[in-house]
Formats: sequence, structure tokens, C-alpha cells
Amino acid sequence: MAASVVAAVVITGALPSSVRPESRWFLGIIGLVLLVLIIADPGRIDRSTRLVRWLSRLLLTLLAVSSALATALLVHLLIVGGELTHSPTRLLLTGTAVWVSNNIVFGLVYWEVDGGGSVARTLHPRDYPDLAFPQQMNPHLASPGWRPMFVDYFYLGFTNALAFSPTDVMPLVPWAKLTMAFQSLISLAILGLVVARAVNILH
Repeated sequence: MAASVVAAVVITGALPSSVRPESRWFLGIIGLVLLVLIIADPGRIDRSTRLVRWLSRLLLTLLAVSSALATALLVHLLIVGGELTHSPTRLLLTGTAVWVSNNIVFGLVYWEVDGGGSVARTLHPRDYPDLAFPQQMNPHLASPGWRPMFVDYFYLGFTNALAFSPTDVMPLVPWAKLTMAFQSLISLAILGLVVARAVNILH
């Protein structure tokens, strides 16, 4: 999870200023504080406080908003035109960076919200999950006591963006369905518009 936060901050911070809504310093501070909260005491998940939990969610929300604004600026640039849209290589690299950053952030969101968060899922697992993994629907596919790790949510973020629909993980509650639908729409807009514009430039 810490590596994903670093990757999201670095990728978003490396975007051209025309599709980056804030300064690199602001984004770096958000990522640094969130990183500290993640790795400060990884061995004592039972000691998470409400303040730390809400601060983590606030910083993750800011990171998600930054990624969403970068997507909006990229789509706007593709519609109205600009210097970036005249180079297929720069356009494809920028579109890929925005797309990857979005998927990482959505993976973090799924991890943080599902079942009340990682602490709640560990200490007080719910009888009915928000996101149903294959191992939960069919316990014979996993060892007893299995629970999803961050890599499972990371995988969910990328497959949902590629397939534009659920793959192996099924959303069971409204927030999960709406979030996955929103991610699919963002992914479709980025991939469709960027690829179409790049092909148009090449021809």
C-alpha cells in the first residue's frame, strides 16, 4: 500500500502542468503525510485511532480529487486542443500516467472503504461484505480465515478499468456499485479519447 501511494504521487507529480491541478509541493506533502500514517506502526493494526483513520481518509480523498481533476483537465485539453495534443508520444505517455494514477487511487479507495476499512475488517469482520471476492463466495477456494489484502484491491482497480465492469470481485452495496461504475466511465473516457486523438495525429 505504501508503494502504491508513492507511485500515485510520483506519477501525478510528473504530469505536465497543463493537466496537473496543483503544485508538486502540495501533492508531495499529501503523499508524505499519508505514507507516514501507513507505515508508522504497521504491526499494531488494533491501535488505530479515529483521528488517524479520518486523517488518512481525508488525505486519500485529496489524492483522489487530484487524480480526478487531472483526468478532467486531460479530457478538456483533448476537446479544446493544446500543445500536448500535437505530439502522439507525449499524449500517450500523459494519458497512460493519468490512467494508471486513477487506478492506483481507486485501489486505495476500495481498500480503505470496504467493510469499514482494514482495521474493521480485521477486528470486526462483517457477516455481509461490501465487495465479494471469489474466496468469500466459495470458501473452498482459500484457506480458512482468508481475507483480502491490499493487492486484491489493487487488482480490482486495474481490472475494473480495463474491462469496464466487474471481473472476479462483485459489488454488493450501492457505494461499491457507484464507485466501480464511476471508475469505468473515467477509464473509458481516458482510453477512448486519448487513443482516438493519438491515432488522428499519426494519420
